[in-house]
Amino acid sequence: MSNLDPAGPGQERPAGAALYEGVKRMIDGRILSGEWPPRYRIPSENELVAQLGVSRMTVNRALRELAAEGKLVRIQGLGTFVAQGKGQSSIFEVRNIADEIAARGHVHSANVVSLDSVKASPEIAEELAVELGATVYHSVILHFEDNVAVQLEDRYVNAKVAPGYIDEDFTQTTPNRVLTRAAPWSEAEQEIEAVLPAAWETRLLSISRADPCLLMRRRTWRAEEVVTSVRILMPGGRYKLHGRQQTGS
Repeated sequence: MSNLDPAGPGQERPAGAALYEGVKRMIDGRILSGEWPPRYRIPSENELVAQLGVSRMTVNRALRELAAEGKLVRIQGLGTFVAQGKGQSSIFEVRNIADEIAARGHVHSANVVSLDSVKASPEIAEELAVELGATVYHSVILHFEDNVAVQLEDRYVNAKVAPGYIDEDFTQTTPNRVLTRAAPWSEAEQEIEAVLPAAWETRLLSISRADPCLLMRRRTWRAEEVVTSVRILMPGGRYKLHGRQQTGS
């Protein structure tokens, strides 16, 4: 076996320990030591199989678990990379993702998947509190942090409240920034749950159907009018949520 021993340099694998756990310790050790720095493209599954003398199933499980823990980022067609650490989004605030990413010293970019004027379906009419068939705007935008997809935003906007939304260039600005300017919100509600992505979402985010994600659903109001209803999908291995509140003593 090569010096990429599953138990790590100078260590012995505990009796009975699963081989994939040894592979995980080896990879984790190289990340912690700095030998494999953030954004480093680690050896492929085939290369690790050849180097370690273990099965592809063993290597695949180790990589999947490290990705789920946020230590690796797996991008279909490109390879597996050492994560920079999960981005953070506040549970209690409605923040602009571009500002969050810039605050971490990273670069935000976006791909506009779709931006259309549509007729409100029964479900969307109820969400936006508009008449059935009313004109609403629908945008699907993929947000990147240093060229890694971290959020998929699927948004409906009340066209009456934000009529200029459809004309914006969302590769240069964000829906949050536009709506905050056009219709500052006075109330917001949001809920968060763990989900598995749909097939179309996996293709855009370059993840698999088995990768756990966080889904945030959010609505905002200006006075009595609903401004927007949005679904924000975040790969669990690339993003985390945090929050802190204080109550009066």
